[in-house]
Amino acid sequence: MLVTRLWVALSNKNYVCITIVVCTLLLYACTSSTSNTTPTLPQHPTYASDIAPILIKNCVPCHKKNGAGPFELLNYEQVLKHAKMIREVTRSRYMPPWPADATYSQFLDQKVLSQYDIDVINKWVEQGKPIGNTKLIATNKTIATKALQPDMVLRMKTPYKIMGTNMDSFLIMKFPFEIPEKKYVRYIEFVPDNKRVVHHVNTNLISYFPPMHNSKLMQGNYYQNTLSGNKQQVYERLAIPNDDGTYPQLQISVCNYLPGMEAYKFPDGIGGYVFQKQGMLLVDELHYGPSLKDTTDNSYFNIYFMPNAPKRPTQEITLGTNGKSAVVPPLIIQPNTVSTHSTQIIVNQDVSLLNINPHMHLLGKRFVAYAITPKGDTIPLIKINKWDFRWQYVYTFNHMLKIPKGSTIYAFGTFDNTVHNVLNPFYPPRVVSERNGSMLTTDEMFQLIIMYLPYQKGDENISLKP
Repeated sequence: MLVTRLWVALSNKNYVCITIVVCTLLLYACTSSTSNTTPTLPQHPTYASDIAPILIKNCVPCHKKNGAGPFELLNYEQVLKHAKMIREVTRSRYMPPWPADATYSQFLDQKVLSQYDIDVINKWVEQGKPIGNTKLIATNKTIATKALQPDMVLRMKTPYKIMGTNMDSFLIMKFPFEIPEKKYVRYIEFVPDNKRVVHHVNTNLISYFPPMHNSKLMQGNYYQNTLSGNKQQVYERLAIPNDDGTYPQLQISVCNYLPGMEAYKFPDGIGGYVFQKQGMLLVDELHYGPSLKDTTDNSYFNIYFMPNAPKRPTQEITLGTNGKSAVVPPLIIQPNTVSTHSTQIIVNQDVSLLNINPHMHLLGKRFVAYAITPKGDTIPLIKINKWDFRWQYVYTFNHMLKIPKGSTIYAFGTFDNTVHNVLNPFYPPRVVSERNGSMLTTDEMFQLIIMYLPYQKGDENISLKP
């Protein structure tokens, strides 16, 4: 089932010069206000009352079992072991990683430490890192781990072996399931096993609606190289068709993953998916980055159910590479140059934005997106002053964000193809481009992926916190 598109793309007219001027004038007019009142530091901060809450909000989402962080920070002993390093990386604002400019737009659960947070951590370390009230520790641990237990886990049939050829690999892989009854899914979380090689994952949901059935669901190949044939051939090898030879229903983009990305949790009544008694998660593209030595990956999916059917299914659109709007000028970045590219689209009805996902590769340096309404007002979406390929988030707004009909959404990306870019994959620099939508990290992409709903009165007052 393809998601209905409710957007109209613009023609490829070049409005770049005019829009950059508007952007420059308005970016600083839309910063969020902050309070001038700074809370007083506790005289004797402790782990239980002061440090754990800061870490749970800003660090534990990555520093947990199977998280993006290299170690866990779930208890006092783990934090104590890394306390001095935590102080240094927070004082320098190296951690936690949050690429978005918090003075431009605000997002749900943003990982931004206040100066108060940093000072509390520093004072706690200086005073000997006391543990504090152990009763609070039990409460903090419950808060940190309460959402970590999935209702169902879908695993690879066997770990996948990545050969040490220093080449990218792209796979189509199935994760079939059979369950006693239909279930409503709140969200789906991809958990990378080998984070050194797993780059990105795009996942679709295949559903077998009665009376259709697939008696070979658990048979056939479980993965195929994307270059091993056309889609029909690959699907037949994966044993996807119904028993009568027809194809089951497919819903695109139910779970995606990039480095640093967390699963999106839908609020009650919004979004979500339906698992029929028989179905599969079909990874339409699992990208393994280059490896110099043989290694394996055993990534999996956590599934979280909800009791009732969602009332408002979400929709998604991509601007830029592989999307509904062109990149202007075309994304061809000449060697020894820094270039800025844009993409834009007109909204043809009132919509409510839920989240946005900017995406670029190794040459990316800066990303800005905003909307201009028919009245000429600017709605800031996101600004990333220092693009970091390693940390790419789905940024969820605190409340639904209304974009009026007739507004234009603009996105600008700056790319650095010089020797000064330490992440440049080529030395000396060479021409880098989209290459027909290639997903290779050594090629480039420029995308803004938006999740939205048709607007309903009062949407802007609905909190997106699940």
